[in-house]
Amino acid sequence: MSIVVMKFGGTSIADADKIRQAAARAIANKKAGRQVVVVVSAMGKTTDHLIDLARQITPDPPRREMDQLLATGEQVTIALIAMSMHAAGVDAISLTGAQVRMITDEVHMRARIKSIDAKRIQEHLSAGRIVIVAGFQGITSDGHVTTLGRGGSNVSMVALAAALGGECENFTDVDGVYSADPRIVPNARKIDRISYEEMLQLASLGAAVLQDRAVEFAMRYKVPIHVRNASNNRKGTMIVPATEAMEKIVVAGTALKEKLGRVTLNGTPNRPGVVAKLFKIIAEHNIIVDDIIQTVVDSKSATVSFTIDLTDLPDTKHVVDHLAADLKCQAVYEDHLAKVSIVGGGMRSHSGVAYKMFDALAKAKINIENVTTSEIKISCFIQAAQAKKALRVVHDAFNLGRDQHTAEHNVPSKKSAKAARRKPAEKKATKKAAKRPASKTKAKPKARRK
Repeated sequence: MSIVVMKFGGTSIADADKIRQAAARAIANKKAGRQVVVVVSAMGKTTDHLIDLARQITPDPPRREMDQLLATGEQVTIALIAMSMHAAGVDAISLTGAQVRMITDEVHMRARIKSIDAKRIQEHLSAGRIVIVAGFQGITSDGHVTTLGRGGSNVSMVALAAALGGECENFTDVDGVYSADPRIVPNARKIDRISYEEMLQLASLGAAVLQDRAVEFAMRYKVPIHVRNASNNRKGTMIVPATEAMEKIVVAGTALKEKLGRVTLNGTPNRPGVVAKLFKIIAEHNIIVDDIIQTVVDSKSATVSFTIDLTDLPDTKHVVDHLAADLKCQAVYEDHLAKVSIVGGGMRSHSGVAYKMFDALAKAKINIENVTTSEIKISCFIQAAQAKKALRVVHDAFNLGRDQHTAEHNVPSKKSAKAARRKPAEKKATKKAAKRPASKTKAKPKARRK
């Protein structure tokens, strides 16, 4: 009997009616002959409300106690869904992250899963029950409650599917993965199928539908994910291994990451070990760095710049101020950046993609402050005030909208570009051949070698 792990996000279970709808979906899957595990987030804006409540007590709450507080949101949801299923005459049981032994590391508010004891879940499934698990949370080996960071319920979903040998259905308030955030780009197009690699890039670059660590898990364990709308039965987006057809699409989607901070160290000593020392200390404080750029000014000094999530800026400032004093360099902090990106497996074999993106932004009078690239993505750092406009501009430049979409997005492949450069020479040669009079003398046969 196949296993499906169904995950419902906060907007999909925001009230009692939506909880009943989610329970009905899970029951329908069970009646279709599948074993069902349900992973849930906290209801609606519960997590935001709890964070706000903590900040009313203290502006800097301890991370361990924040995990204790935030984990309560999912515990409310799992109990209510289990009650709904029992009311419908279906046997179900709710379990917290600790009760399924979802063991994590000790990094509070951003923990990583180390292991899951799937035995207890399998016992309940074998007994004919639907198992409802609290997403977003785990427990350390010595018993401390942890949370997995924003979007952590997606990580719980994929980790459970990998442990149980199942597949994932991720229910949300949109019809699937879009070519851009449809709240910002009205003509954004739903993508039917996307590769793990492309989705991983989009998630890490700001696409909110899935957390990047969830996609990383899915890619590692080959767990297919179906992202779909909780309020209808339409087919959504399948996240699967790349195919040859997918790799022909130059740009699959765009993403926007807002609320970025930038730290710049001017006058950093230009000698081996300085940059290593800087990022060793930052890593020890569990600060996640987004992008790093180093520029050599002269033989004695360099400029090191890196971006971080804006919520990490106060902690980073505390760390870097001490380091800047030690290195006798100047630290500059900025809190007004955003990053717009394009992603597509076809970039590997097509030229002119970067030019097209840069040109579109230039025509829209949007200045690019930094650029970072990989094989399948290009990201531009811009002023936060122009972020949403930049996303719409780039999306339209590559014809990604519902009424614009073409498979190749009008960017020539490297092979076709080379062929285009050869054509003028080929035409000249053809014209010369046409003007040349035909020879009346028959060609002599070549002598055969004995």
